[in-house]
Amino acid sequence: MTRSYAGSSHMQPLKNHTSFVQSVRHSLTMAYRGLLKIKRTPEQLFDVTLQPILFTLMFTYIFGGAISGDVASYLPVIIPGILVQTVITTSIVTGVQLREDMDKGVFDRFKSLPIARIAPLAGALLADTIRYAIATMLTFAMGYLMGYEPGGGVGYVALAGVLVIVCSWAISWIFAFFGVIARTASSVQGISMIVLFPLTFLSNAFVPVDTMPSWLQWFVNMNPISHLVSAVRELANQGTAGSHLVYSLVGALIVVAVFAPLTVRAYMRRT
Repeated sequence: MTRSYAGSSHMQPLKNHTSFVQSVRHSLTMAYRGLLKIKRTPEQLFDVTLQPILFTLMFTYIFGGAISGDVASYLPVIIPGILVQTVITTSIVTGVQLREDMDKGVFDRFKSLPIARIAPLAGALLADTIRYAIATMLTFAMGYLMGYEPGGGVGYVALAGVLVIVCSWAISWIFAFFGVIARTASSVQGISMIVLFPLTFLSNAFVPVDTMPSWLQWFVNMNPISHLVSAVRELANQGTAGSHLVYSLVGALIVVAVFAPLTVRAYMRRT
């Protein structure tokens, strides 16, 4: 009896490890499904391909002269701001598509398959990082074409891009939570925009903070989006990593720590 009990206790960690490995493999498979879905319906990429181009052109030529005196001087300010605003806005699609798949019964069909229950959710979140990467590269490419010359060099520009992708992936857990608990895809988009719109525009992404009313500056300085924009500017323009980078990463970690369990718990109840 003692030997049997000891053997089962030794087998339990191995079983848990095997289950974890299978969950990761199934999640990667579902992420690949998400990429195939994008390949078959490339219009899903319109927001991450057209938005960086249009926003960069419009904001730069409309506000460049008024804020910085000329377009060239405004590019180091606006490119990091547009990058953060564009990629984070793209993360809303995660919740919207998740809600659409649940409404269409896609996740009901997944339940009949011998896969980990968490795999469809984790796979969708992983696949969307490709969208963030596309938006990041296009924003920097538009900046280069318009004359943007980041002082940090290619290495720090790449690091800034990775930072934005990581933070956007963390924020996508919030919108995934909305996607699980909301009733319709349109309501997910509406709720997400109500949350995201003031955070992105009431930040230092487009104009200097000291040009704002004093009562508004305190909110802008505390806004996590402002810290992320400042971190990207320091990395790309100066080649330095300061406290804003730390604040951004800590904030992303907190968001994942709070919303990942909430989303998984709500998802498990719904499926």
